[in-house]
Amino acid sequence: MRAAIVGISGLTLRPDEAALLRACPPSGVILFARNIADPVQLAALMADLRHTLPSGAVLMVDQEGGRVARLRPPHWRAHPPAAALGRCFDRNPTAGLRAAWLTGALIGIDCAAAGFSVVAAPVLDLSIPGAHAVIGDRALAQDPATIGRLGRAFAAGLLAAGIQPVGKHAPGHGRARVDSHLALPRVEANDLDADFLPFALNPDLPWMMTAHIVYPALDPISPATLSHPVIQGTIRGRIGFKGVLVTDDLAMQALTGTPADRAQRALAAGCDIALYCSGDFAPTEALLAGCRDLSAVALDRLATARAVALRRRRALDPAMLAAERDRLLA
Repeated sequence: MRAAIVGISGLTLRPDEAALLRACPPSGVILFARNIADPVQLAALMADLRHTLPSGAVLMVDQEGGRVARLRPPHWRAHPPAAALGRCFDRNPTAGLRAAWLTGALIGIDCAAAGFSVVAAPVLDLSIPGAHAVIGDRALAQDPATIGRLGRAFAAGLLAAGIQPVGKHAPGHGRARVDSHLALPRVEANDLDADFLPFALNPDLPWMMTAHIVYPALDPISPATLSHPVIQGTIRGRIGFKGVLVTDDLAMQALTGTPADRAQRALAAGCDIALYCSGDFAPTEALLAGCRDLSAVALDRLATARAVALRRRRALDPAMLAAERDRLLA
């Protein structure tokens, strides 16, 4: 398998896309709102993807709750934004941690039932007054230790549903004053201990996702996704993360160069998997054609992530869990 997860264009898997996925098999496919209409359509698409992709490839979705949700009513449950869990914690820490676990479990139940194996959540970034709203209510709290605890509970809920969680965006996106979808942020702070702490409190998560942000105190030139010093010195070193490291979407305008070039640079810097979400066929084809296969280390990390989710999975009653969450958040 190539060291890349890619998007597709629409509600069905086109013949040219299927041929590409067979010729240059990726590590997985990520789906977005453009790919999801209703449960019947989604089930057919997931079956086609499973038939086409190699064994062991993942099916990923962004499903944080709040405004970042690809599975939405009326066909799927609505889930609160992360900030609502933080407010619950402020009122009652025990209730807040339980609400975070319940939300992770309920999101996981929905996603597992749809056939997904990996969910790009929880967000472990700080809520910073005055920062760009791209994080905003996606952040659990302002206090880094609280974020670490709530993020861990949320991830445990996902794992209880058999879903592999992805902590994002390492080593911290909260201070950014521009949206990395549109431009390259620079975080000029010299003391980033608070930003790192939520990630350092969760070094055993199965997956983490990098940030397209320049931190001059760590690397004056390259954003974290493309920076060997940040990945090896901070994410792998100081934070101590040992799981699967995936890039944020390489189609974002924070980065320059062709998608294939971006992927090669990210993998050379130490990322395990390049994520390219646009669904545009030509650049996806070029990226996969030029992308190396998964390293032996990355394959081992993927196997460990699958094993953790399998081991932590348990029988859950979604109606009971949803009723309990409603009471806690009321």
